[in-house]
Amino acid sequence: MRKRLSLVLALILLTGALLSVYTTPAQAAGIDKAALNSAVNKTAGYILGTVKNPQVDSVGGEWAVIGLARSGYDIPDSYFEGYYRTVERYVREHGAILHDRKYTDNSRVILGLTAAGYDPRNVAGHDLTAALGDFDKTAWQGINGPIFALLALDSMNYPIPINLEAETQATRDMYIGEMLRRQLDDGGWNLTGGASDDTRGQSADPDLTGMALQALAKYQDKPEVRAATDKAVLCMSLMQDNQGGYTSSFSGNSSAVESAVQVLVALCELGIPADDQRFVKNGKTLIDCIMSYANPDGSFRHANDVLHTHDGSGKDQMATEQALYGLVAAGRALEGRNSLYRMGDAVQRGEFLPIGQETPSGAGLQGMQGMPGKDPDVSAMPVTIPGRTFPDVQNHANRAAIEALAERGIINGKNGTSDDGTPAFVFDPDATMTRAEFAAIVTRGLGLPEKTFLPFNDVPATEWYATAIATAYFYEIVTGIDAETFKPGGTITRQEAAVMVARAAKLCGMDTGMGEVAIRDTLAPFGDYRTVAPWAAAAMALCYDAGILDDTEFDIGPGVAIRRCEIAEMLYRMLAKAELL
Repeated sequence: MRKRLSLVLALILLTGALLSVYTTPAQAAGIDKAALNSAVNKTAGYILGTVKNPQVDSVGGEWAVIGLARSGYDIPDSYFEGYYRTVERYVREHGAILHDRKYTDNSRVILGLTAAGYDPRNVAGHDLTAALGDFDKTAWQGINGPIFALLALDSMNYPIPINLEAETQATRDMYIGEMLRRQLDDGGWNLTGGASDDTRGQSADPDLTGMALQALAKYQDKPEVRAATDKAVLCMSLMQDNQGGYTSSFSGNSSAVESAVQVLVALCELGIPADDQRFVKNGKTLIDCIMSYANPDGSFRHANDVLHTHDGSGKDQMATEQALYGLVAAGRALEGRNSLYRMGDAVQRGEFLPIGQETPSGAGLQGMQGMPGKDPDVSAMPVTIPGRTFPDVQNHANRAAIEALAERGIINGKNGTSDDGTPAFVFDPDATMTRAEFAAIVTRGLGLPEKTFLPFNDVPATEWYATAIATAYFYEIVTGIDAETFKPGGTITRQEAAVMVARAAKLCGMDTGMGEVAIRDTLAPFGDYRTVAPWAAAAMALCYDAGILDDTEFDIGPGVAIRRCEIAEMLYRMLAKAELL
């Protein structure tokens, strides 16, 4: 195979007949646009029904999100919002580096978030692009590392952050150079090629070659990249079988839909029509090949031999998700839209930092988040103590909320003892909370500037909580027991907490207005709703309606003293709803 390819390449180069990478849109007239759109919609509908809650994962995660987001299929915003919240929780648990060795995890999530309309540089206070500033750790994984680093960074032209912990600070040119260094003699790439200087006898893999071309597509103005691309395109043309598909080592050396997808996406990124004659065999295009794996319900097979599918059923989720984004890429090319990985046209559902703003890894993002109607003094609190936790919340139902707030310095622990009786710094989740403690955490949670005016006789200016109470009072989050008394050591009931959190929510720009009928209908399902004080009913209803309080409980317990863990959960949910986490 290698000798045949080299001979053909030499002949083409000698005669000057090497076809250009670039072709005109008119050459794509042979593709049935209506049939392609129908296939995209059917598969998008299938995935929307099977991947209802996308996770941080390659299957049932980012590739499903990317395919759906780029498809034009009618997807509710809540689908992508749910994915973003899932990523937030994952990032809180893992930090800015999602996998110790596989930095492609960061790249994949960056692509998923960007497609869904969210800035990966500001997720739970973490910059997920920062990991890609470390060249050595990104390239450790092999050719996959540089490929996906470029795809991720170029999806929205994100700058490579200055990674202060990297031994070798990465640049785009370094990733491009590493890819070119690993190109094989036959013009393609494989998973291990370039790991040593001797690549003789190694053959290209269509999946890796397709992905490499996708990453290099943006850099065709560089002569060395253009030359490498021409060789790789010819290599892929010669490797294509008589059914328009490819055989890959990833599929056990059998023809598989995923291989055809990667080559099709590469052609689309390069501007080569799917029916370019170099990629039509026996009248079959890559799209024809991909559709030969389709099932009537919109799913796809991994291979046309059912025995080669992962579960023997003929359906394969990975194949289906990849088939979708491959067909989406072809459809976008036919319509003259941005390519699959050029996501500048993605619908933005979250606030983006200015593109081109290069900051050191871990730089604060304070003030960059929030709803349009928030008070200008409210700002998001960045993660300043990543990974902070307490020994007594490890198995607690509110652990995620407690840790998210602790990482931002919004809540603190206290001296206590661990399970074995030794002294420890604990959170004491089931303890009650005082009015002074609440004032402190809510003002920190909203990032409010400190105030000092105190009208209360029982709040000495020298006490640790004086400034917090003054600030919360200034912004009308708390009031006194009367004009001169605050009662800082008094405990807070559930209905009092709801009132204070509702005031904070209004300050954050949330719509807190509810009519009497809506208030009644929201509270009526609870067994003790009649015991809610009239002055607290609207706030209590708002907290349930907005998901700040859990509406699955049977009783409200309005007069019950609220626990520290419950306050943490309420504040966490409110800040998330107000786009301040």
